[in-house]
Amino acid sequence: MFKKIAIVFTICLLGVACISENALADRRSYVWTYEYQTMPKGMAEAEFYLTEEQKNIDKATPNIWKPQVELEYGITDHFDVSMYQMFEQSNTDESGDFKYEGFKIRTRYRVSERGKLPVDVLFYLEYIRPGDFKEPNELEEKLVLAKDIGNFNISYNQIFAQKLESGGVAEYEYATGISYEITPTFKIGIESKGNYTDRKYYIGPTVGWATSKFWISAGVVGGLTNRSDDLQTRLIVGVLF
Repeated sequence: MFKKIAIVFTICLLGVACISENALADRRSYVWTYEYQTMPKGMAEAEFYLTEEQKNIDKATPNIWKPQVELEYGITDHFDVSMYQMFEQSNTDESGDFKYEGFKIRTRYRVSERGKLPVDVLFYLEYIRPGDFKEPNELEEKLVLAKDIGNFNISYNQIFAQKLESGGVAEYEYATGISYEITPTFKIGIESKGNYTDRKYYIGPTVGWATSKFWISAGVVGGLTNRSDDLQTRLIVGVLF
């Protein structure tokens, strides 16, 4: 399984390396883990996500593709808001269904300037409205802790998700990563994520390329338990305007 993960990661790495260095950018070092950053005041960014979930890597189907579009705006240098539109393509041996999955509204708040505290702290709140209006709304909260040590970055997200209905299910998750800045525009790292409630855990490499107006990040993780998908990949592209 991990041999195939390495092949997919190499393809992502080659694709990132082909991106022009002519523009600069607002980077993300990870694709599942949030870092200690918000959009600067008065600036906006469009982001495109493409996530694949492969339950059994030895079979082409079933698999799920999840495109997602985000618009993000900085209210202050420490506080931003964004809206996501979510879609899903489910592929099975019998059919492939593309559907609208709903929208999300998210906000983030940075407590202080980077490096002023022993550990940088960011609060994240997200409201999720499923495309199927019969499904309950959801609320997701993240506590983001991060630390820069030289060219290394360490980030950890403690995640709490709650369905907004009587007796709604609550889930506890995490995402964490360690990255290294090889050049001012290029980072590599390793990322892990998991769901404590469902006992699904993942780990794998990530790579990011950034300029002042454009950035791209790619990551691949393999499942660590029988409940986990064999493979998940994600590509994120951001354009500042």
